[in-house]
Amino acid sequence: MATNLYEVSGLCVDVKYLIMGFLANNVYIISDGEGTMVVDPSCNADKILAALEGTKLDAIVLTHGHSDHVGAAAALREATGAPVIASAIEAPAIENPAANVVDDDPVPCPVDRAVAHGDVVEVGNMKWKVIATPGHTKGSICLFNIPQFGNHPEGLPVLVSGDTLFAGTIGRTDFEGGSMDEMRASLKKLAALPDDTAVLPGHNSLTTIGAERRRVFALFGDPE
Repeated sequence: MATNLYEVSGLCVDVKYLIMGFLANNVYIISDGEGTMVVDPSCNADKILAALEGTKLDAIVLTHGHSDHVGAAAALREATGAPVIASAIEAPAIENPAANVVDDDPVPCPVDRAVAHGDVVEVGNMKWKVIATPGHTKGSICLFNIPQFGNHPEGLPVLVSGDTLFAGTIGRTDFEGGSMDEMRASLKKLAALPDDTAVLPGHNSLTTIGAERRRVFALFGDPE
């Protein structure tokens, strides 16, 4: 097992994550026992494959196209045959990253399924609702799953938040394609989720919607 593979308990699905790369990205391995997905493979596909421990990979989900979130996607796709899923808005930048705001040497990756707000990504019995959350990038997405579609019905709902929502803060909006106005609107969407929703961000500590209601949402305007 990878030495820095962390397990998260109490959620409606099984979640493990690696902290990888020079920006300390959280790379998530999420499963319900029937299907498994990797979210935002930052770098080092071999290390991610080792962390899978022989488990079949069914999907590679990219929350946005910055290279610290997609750097190993092409290699992981080639090694496993798993389809790459990203937003339709972000797909061109992932497939042909002519200029990248995070890294000077981006790695292009085919996008096998382009999704939009309201779509559902099914992996095993999980049904992840796609939430369009522009602000950090134009095509950023979050994904939300409820206990009804998990292998632990007593566990907490889960939001994969990419670089939109962090513990106590938000993703940067000063990159190309970023917008504070769009970020505020995206945060309002997330503020509508239940307080007990576990938030799996792209960097730093895990949190909950309830905790960020008192911090991030209060600062940027809670619709309630």
